[in-house]
Amino acid sequence: MRKIVLALSAALLAASCSKHEEVPPPAAAPEAKSEPSEGAPRIAITPDGVHVQYRVYGNGEPALIFIHGWSCDSNYWREQVPAFRQKYTVVTVDLAGHGGTDANRSEWSIAKFGEDVATAAAAIPNQKIVLVGHSMGGPVSIEAARRLKGRVIGIIGVDTFNTIGAPAPSKAQIDAIVKPFEADFIGYTRKLVVEHLFVPGRNTELANKIAYDMSLSQPRVGIPALRALFEYDFNEPLKDLSVPIVAIDSDLGEPVNEARIRKVLPKFHATVIPGTGHFLMMEDPARFNPALETEIQAILAPEG
Repeated sequence: MRKIVLALSAALLAASCSKHEEVPPPAAAPEAKSEPSEGAPRIAITPDGVHVQYRVYGNGEPALIFIHGWSCDSNYWREQVPAFRQKYTVVTVDLAGHGGTDANRSEWSIAKFGEDVATAAAAIPNQKIVLVGHSMGGPVSIEAARRLKGRVIGIIGVDTFNTIGAPAPSKAQIDAIVKPFEADFIGYTRKLVVEHLFVPGRNTELANKIAYDMSLSQPRVGIPALRALFEYDFNEPLKDLSVPIVAIDSDLGEPVNEARIRKVLPKFHATVIPGTGHFLMMEDPARFNPALETEIQAILAPEG
């Protein structure tokens, strides 16, 4: 130890007596920030401070941003990620109050959900984006596209957009829809899913699983979000967009009225997959995924 101290003292003395300044060592190069691994959670922060969780898979063009529906999360696209990541950049987003995204917000509007998607999109480099929105994710995609002008080249709805051009429901009608959820959110959400969103007798296990998952959503998010969904007016937002807007629908319930929708969106069309329910992308990916690829290619075509 004494030898080490003496050696250091001698070195310091020599340095102090030197006529030349000692050249400082070169600064260490900053460590390169590594990208998160594929599919790892990433965070983007909205203007109102919500930490939006999103995941990125693949690296092709364009980017496909998948937007889930009411009381769901990005995991509802699990049958699409492996199929489309091989060719495109796939991005899945958890909207505020859903999945891994914060619920620190007081306004649960479709516009705010659209801001969540736009915030995640701002963090990826792709200049061409196709938005794919299921159920409530349809109108959310409209709001996201308004914030991403110049990057969104098309919107594909999944069992959504059916109310475009229809008379808006009254406040009394919306109150009547929301009231049972206010009284018993868990019970009525499960009833809605099992009895109305699946073909009776089909996919019973999946129906029960989704009913259970959705019923555990936070009522303070789910109830105002449901009201916002029924209050959403497509008319003015659609005037703000000029990109192709199409849909892939199930044949459960009332048939899609393409003639009425085309009065608002002249080039709209819906591809219907028979025998499926509201969650067709999960129920029958073998038919849904090729239908989605067809619509993506139509958007990418020069005439699209």
